[in-house]
Order: sequence, then structure tokens, then C-alpha cells
Amino acid sequence: MSGGGSGTGPVGGLPDDDDVVSPLVGDEELDAEASVRPRRLADFIAQHRVRDQLELLLKGAMGRGAPPDHILLSGPPGLGKTTLANIVAAELGTAIRTTSGPVIERSGDLAAILTGLGPGDVLFIDEIHRIAKPAEELLYSAMEDFRVDVVVGKGPGATAIPLDVEPFTLVGATTRAGLLTGPMRDRFGFVAHLDFYSPADLDALLHRSARILGVPITAAGAAEIAGRSRGTPRIANRLLRRVRDYAEVRGDGVVTDEIARAALQVYDVDALGLDRLDRAVLRALIESFKGGPVGLSTLAVAVGEQADTVEEVCEPFLVRAGLLARTPRGRVATEAGWAHLGKTPPQDGRSGVFQGDLFAREA
Repeated sequence: MSGGGSGTGPVGGLPDDDDVVSPLVGDEELDAEASVRPRRLADFIAQHRVRDQLELLLKGAMGRGAPPDHILLSGPPGLGKTTLANIVAAELGTAIRTTSGPVIERSGDLAAILTGLGPGDVLFIDEIHRIAKPAEELLYSAMEDFRVDVVVGKGPGATAIPLDVEPFTLVGATTRAGLLTGPMRDRFGFVAHLDFYSPADLDALLHRSARILGVPITAAGAAEIAGRSRGTPRIANRLLRRVRDYAEVRGDGVVTDEIARAALQVYDVDALGLDRLDRAVLRALIESFKGGPVGLSTLAVAVGEQADTVEEVCEPFLVRAGLLARTPRGRVATEAGWAHLGKTPPQDGRSGVFQGDLFAREA
């Protein structure tokens, strides 16, 4: 990716700076709202092991002239499972049909989708662990034998009509692989887990996205955004758009580290990537409950949110960042959590402080 510190085009007038990445111009210029999702495996940043394994799977299947094995992608939200599903279809040169587990409530819904697939098509089911049980059982025969049995009528007069399904590839995505049943998981020929991105991978992704969106960005600006993106490309791209707005309205349009810090302060994203709700949870735990332990429902009431929101949206990152810990007695703040808010754990024996593998009552 080339630098654009020549002083021409959208960044004209800037001092020479090889760190500045200029937007594409001429025939290569893309609309500001164009998707930043890669469309080919070669453009997919990070997840190198998964990418190499997928490349072997797809090339092997194309060489044999047959659809590849069914693919299961698991991992936290925002890491590229949907993007990879679309890439699989693009690499195979086939159509993709997209749906999600929660909307497939009846086996008939799934049968209609399956019988509408063309030869070699890709069926992408997001949140596949939430598919209804009758539909899941219908999916078994479709995945193995490319056949579905549609039941017509009710009671003793019900008749099962077998319908052939064109050979297809199912790509399932899940954020909670542990909720998949054994029979469902075993029918996938390729299972991959997506990991959080490293800062270097996020940095490369931000430079690519900046060029697609037409945003001049410095290396330091990209690094600042990458460090606050929680290892998640979806968050990185969202923050880039918000910083772009700030740079265009209150700056000269170039995303530098100073502009990124000022913009993310406006949008309540701190140096670790915590947002308003994350800090509210951590602050309530420390200020209202002296570091815990405290139950999930009590903590949720304290911040005015649903318990599910606190557990599924806030806690994973707070735990991964080492700011909060789950213990059998409840949620507790770690020493790092206290330090992040600029506070010192009290020494009066009334605070629960989690230190590594040791839950200690401060004396």
C-alpha cells in the first residue's frame, strides 16, 4: 500500500510525510459508503491459519468439480464470519443464500430455502446454534444426502414426500459453539475458530479501509484507532468512520493520532477501547459495591441495563482486558480495573480484589 505524502490530490498542502496514506483517485476512487469487506481470500487480513485451510479446502473441491465440505465458523462477533461466507461463494463462483438461525422456526421454512438452491450454491446460516430443533433435524439429511422429507398433512394421514436438493455447501456461523448439538457439529467437514485480531493486523486493515473510504490516514492515526478496537475489525471500521467525521468537520481531513484521540474522546471510547457502558459497569462495581463480589442482576440494575446486555456485551471484553473477573461469589474488580479508573482498592477488608488465580479479601 503506497503512501501519499506528495502534496497533491486530497492531501495537498500537507508537509511531505511518507506515513500519510492518500485516498484512491481517478478510476479507482470508490464511493465513501462502499463496503470495506474483502471479497477474496487474498484480501482477507489476519486469521492466517483459517485462511490457508480454507484455501486448501476450496481449491481441492474445485479441482474435483464438487462442492466443498460444509463449513462451520465460530468465534466472537465482528471477526469476519459473514465476510468469509461471502468469500467462499465468490471463490467458488456460485450464488449465496443468507439466513439466520432465529428466523428458521419451522422445518418447512428451511425446506423452502433448500429446494430453492442451485447446483453448488452456498447456504449461509448465521447464529446456527439458534435454529429450531425440527429444522435442525431436517438439515441433517440435507447436509449428508442432499435430500429433505417434507411432511404433508397431520396425524395418521400425514405423508412424507422426499425432495432432492441440489448439492450445496452449508456455511454455519456461531458465536457460541458450545450450544451446537453433537450431531450438528459432526456434520461439518471443516470447523474453524476465528481469533481476535492483533494490533498489527488491525493496523493493516485500517489502512486498507481508509483507502477504500477515501480517508487520508497516518501510521500513527491508524495505530491509535487499532489500539482502541478491542481486537475486532468491525469495531475498527466503525471507529474509523467516526474519526473520519471528526477529521473532516474539525480538522483538515487527515486522520492523525491527535485527531483520533480527540475524536474518540468525543465518542466516549477510552485508551483501552472501553465505551460508556463498559465504564459504567466497572465504575458501579468499584464505587457502588467496593469492587464486589456482586451478582450479575444486581450489577445490571445498578447501570440501568438488562442482565443479558451486561453479560454478553460488556463482560467478555472486561474479562479479556483483565479488568473484571467472574468468581463463584459474583463479579469482582481486578487490581487493573481499579487502576484503570485511577482508584486504589480500600484496605479495610470490605473489598473483593481478584489477583490472578487468587481471590483475596484485603486485610
